[in-house]
Amino acid sequence: MADAYNIKIPVFEGPLDLLLHLIHEDKIEIYDIPIALITHQYLKYIKMMKELNLDIAGRFLVMAATLIHIKSRMLLPPDEEAPPEEQEDPRRELVQRLLEYQAFKEAAVSLRDKEEEWMKVFRREPLSDEADEGVYLFDVSLFDLLRGFKKILDSAPPEVVTITKETLTVKDKMSLIMEMLEGQEAIRFENFFREGVTKALLIVTFIALLELIRLGLVRAYQEREFENIWVIKQNVDLPINLTDS
Repeated sequence: MADAYNIKIPVFEGPLDLLLHLIHEDKIEIYDIPIALITHQYLKYIKMMKELNLDIAGRFLVMAATLIHIKSRMLLPPDEEAPPEEQEDPRRELVQRLLEYQAFKEAAVSLRDKEEEWMKVFRREPLSDEADEGVYLFDVSLFDLLRGFKKILDSAPPEVVTITKETLTVKDKMSLIMEMLEGQEAIRFENFFREGVTKALLIVTFIALLELIRLGLVRAYQEREFENIWVIKQNVDLPINLTDS
């Protein structure tokens, strides 16, 4: 599709992020990954990202090939002549990579939390009559957004959709989203899709949201992991008061 509208995935979202997302979503023990299930779910996300014309980096496809290779090795019968201690688990290297990456991510989150705590030291304390009853939210990843969008897309009427520059109104949708956020502290993710009666319109809206997030004009958060996603303007400070607007 030479005329296809493409959007680049943020550089900090990679294949290991997606694998960790799937592991946490399904509450899987990282040391005993059901490789067939994870491979199937990973390939579904890759397919969805391609259908949305997201610019998938080569490393996503390399990881897909790695998962398929591990899956094929696990289907082979074990060498009965080799002692158990010499029979290597095909998943071992992947598990090690995931554990190391998870440790780096947790360290980065810890450093960011400390930075935010220090930033609060220099802020004015609220007066007694302006007690803060807002809700603190947590960052979401691209894959959290894809998961939320998949639920919306699955309920849309089935149709064949070709996304081209002529049929897209991404810039218009971006403007409409910003207008919806005017005077609002936050809007639930799915509320942006209420008027989406076709898959094409749903996809345009989702791409517009991704572009606004990439440009830093809006931010996406959730109450807890895998729960409601909220979109707020960049200049809104947390905590916020949530309504189903």
